[in-house]
Amino acid sequence: MKSMTITALREAYLSNKTTPADVLADIRERSKKYADHNIWIHALSDTELQPYLERLEHKPIDSLPLWGIPFAVKDNIDLAQVPTTAGCEAFAYTPQDNAKVVQQLIDAGAIPVGKTNLDQFATGLNGTRSPFGECHNAFNPDYISGGSSSGSAVAVALGLASFSLGTDTAGSGRVPACFNNLVGLKPSRGLLSATGLVPACRSLDCISIFALNSSDANAVLACAEGYDAADGYSRENTYSNRARHFGERTGPLTFGVIPEAQLKFFGDKGYESAYRKTLDVLKNAGITLKEIDYAPFDEAARLLYEGPWVSERYIAIEELITTNPDALLPVIRTIIEPGGEPKAVDLFRAEYRLEALKRICAAPLEDIDCVLTPTAGRLFTIAELLEEPIKRNSELGYYTNFMNLLDMASVAVPTTFTDDGLPFGVTLAGPALSDRALLSIAQRIQSIIPLPYGIEKTTPEANSYAPVSDQNYIDVAVCGAHLDGLPLNWQLTERGARLTESTTTSASYRMYALAGGPPFRPGLIRDTEQGAEIQVEIWRVPAAEFGSFVANIPAPLGIGKVELADGRWVSSFICEPYGIEGAKEITELGGWRRYMAER
Repeated sequence: MKSMTITALREAYLSNKTTPADVLADIRERSKKYADHNIWIHALSDTELQPYLERLEHKPIDSLPLWGIPFAVKDNIDLAQVPTTAGCEAFAYTPQDNAKVVQQLIDAGAIPVGKTNLDQFATGLNGTRSPFGECHNAFNPDYISGGSSSGSAVAVALGLASFSLGTDTAGSGRVPACFNNLVGLKPSRGLLSATGLVPACRSLDCISIFALNSSDANAVLACAEGYDAADGYSRENTYSNRARHFGERTGPLTFGVIPEAQLKFFGDKGYESAYRKTLDVLKNAGITLKEIDYAPFDEAARLLYEGPWVSERYIAIEELITTNPDALLPVIRTIIEPGGEPKAVDLFRAEYRLEALKRICAAPLEDIDCVLTPTAGRLFTIAELLEEPIKRNSELGYYTNFMNLLDMASVAVPTTFTDDGLPFGVTLAGPALSDRALLSIAQRIQSIIPLPYGIEKTTPEANSYAPVSDQNYIDVAVCGAHLDGLPLNWQLTERGARLTESTTTSASYRMYALAGGPPFRPGLIRDTEQGAEIQVEIWRVPAAEFGSFVANIPAPLGIGKVELADGRWVSSFICEPYGIEGAKEITELGGWRRYMAER
């Protein structure tokens, strides 16, 4: 099997080593080998694929970002003229139009290979709840694939698609990624349109992306995202979360991790060892790990199935469950049927508690770059899962069920294999619309821990990605009245800025006490020949507040770039040369605080 990454396929197309028709023929042939894995509900025939191939014939490869790239679609997402079953033939319908996300990917040149198996009505995290057969793990067919987006994950892991679409309400875009050595992106809710999706919980659901690496996930997200006026839950992206801000995260990183007493591996010693091994590697790579209380996240997670949100699953299939309940698998019916019972008062009580939990869980995020958890605590065999299907499915969601309720984005990234050769990975989580930041951190992890893609045997060659920093904050060096405790410091603190360090400039600056005041202000002038080190503080300013901060700076001061003692260049107060006319030079004092003390 040749590499199926987007980059590798594009290079093969550009060098005329293969064609999309050849790739699709190879996929169809290799799919026969994996028939027992129960990946496909509907694999497109040669006749169905031909229009997609024909529309690319006269389009240059470079003209479309996903030209000729094969992808799979979870069968609760509409693909025009192909039945959407949601894992239940009695529910099936044939859409005339593609789901909006699917259409955008096709417009970008991608070719749909087929509709994939899933836990019925996207209810489950294990891949065994389908009348089309249990979907088997790509590495060992005795083990579960993870669900509900089971076929979508296994198709990519086995090289039957370069990427795939899943959905994720409770972890369905992350657990299967972990179990099959993939990157699983659960985007911020509303970033991808839900038009043409059969939802599990409409207010929480989102289309997810499985890919072989973080770069591919970013490329697919760039084509799939976009505001949709027809989707009531759609929302606009922010500048800092655009595709151009993906790269490899640089600089210090701090991950929030779960305290030892709150970790659960449900008896899986292999996964427990893999998690500890992952943390050791990250610590040795210079990443800081900071414990955060997981209890409020777990409480939010339990609201998903123990609270009134199960009613949304009932609403999604209300007609079928009231007119033909026997069409549902018994375990699915057991879960969804009680959803018609909760009262409005139950929902409001749960909403009140959820709002409180959102604030509690948001607090530790201010001091870390992301939360890191195991994606799942245990990888069950199919036999083990079927012994206790509801209990063990619940255990699969211990680290995932909170995410959409708390309006967070997340990325599952593979990090190692157990001694038995089974994939393990962790999940990175952050606030809504932090998708690119998380993907960039995932890319850093993949550079630290390079693994083969899917079931490929060889470790990929190292790639160079653009270095990126945190786009949500801007580091600003201050040297005068904005220093901690001084008269203008409120202009930083009231904007939510935080002091991150006290340091000095490089030995290339002169400082002057400017005329006027109060408040009294210094002016910083660069002089590489007669300069000295000047004491400064670095304040991390929310990017959304930076513009208003700069707008209030009076002449002759402004914001430019200043070199620090360690060689970094950061935004800082600088002074126009005319401003030092009549000013007193105080460079020899080394900083503003000493000047003010001696004044």
